[in-house]
Amino acid sequence: MSTGIGEQAHSERTAIGPPQVFSRNLSLLAWQVLYEQRAFWRNRRRALASFAFPLMFLLIFGAITQGAKVKGDGNIAYINFYVPGIIAYAVMVIGFTNTAMSIALLRSEGVLKRMRTTPMPWALYLGGIVLSTVITIAVACVLLLAIGVIFYKASVNGAAVPGLIVTVAIGTICFTSLGIAVSRFIPKPDSGMPVLMLIVLPLSFISNVFFPIYKPQALVEIGKFFPLRRVAEGIGPAFKQTQGSGFVGHDLVTLAIWAAVGCWLMVRTMRALSVKD
Repeated sequence: MSTGIGEQAHSERTAIGPPQVFSRNLSLLAWQVLYEQRAFWRNRRRALASFAFPLMFLLIFGAITQGAKVKGDGNIAYINFYVPGIIAYAVMVIGFTNTAMSIALLRSEGVLKRMRTTPMPWALYLGGIVLSTVITIAVACVLLLAIGVIFYKASVNGAAVPGLIVTVAIGTICFTSLGIAVSRFIPKPDSGMPVLMLIVLPLSFISNVFFPIYKPQALVEIGKFFPLRRVAEGIGPAFKQTQGSGFVGHDLVTLAIWAAVGCWLMVRTMRALSVKD
């Protein structure tokens, strides 16, 4: 009898072939992304915090620096230096800060642990969080780009747009994975923001986001080590009259290394948080 039951179970497992499994997983992933997006936009405080600061900085600094030029960077209009930096800042705020706070909240409410007891595959649940963040960052980047071009006459080099897209994509993976990883060290959601600000604010000021930094050299090298400056400088060619498709090799390599390390830490963190009391 046991042999018959085993054969029946085996036949039931093999009845669903790889195409059906892939289609089912894709559908689950799409539903998870949709759920994450709904949860994000319905939480007005969270959505406002993600978009308010980049928009505020762009509007204020764009108005202040209108007509100014950056003498040490090819004498380009300051807005063409500033928009890439603010886009990079938005990628960090949404991908790193917002994701870290979200995971810390899910952890404190026990959602991550309960997810292990549901039929939802863990990889798809994690993928839904990441893809939802990608969508949110894409919306923010388009919005910031539109404001920079329409209101402040930022010029975009169409040939370099592919480099911009790839840089933002790798930067999104990098900051999102690092945000999930650092959430492990946030004991309570209420105490998370001060901890994250200790990381975000110093990086913002040494990473060519708000103004160009050429010295001291030690500070420049520290900024180049971290991914935020690499994102800002990797987006830069799309706002300059340069040749080529806008790919900055050394920036992309550095971002790829950070993204690989972040993904490894992210997987380890999610596994640990899902089983921790």
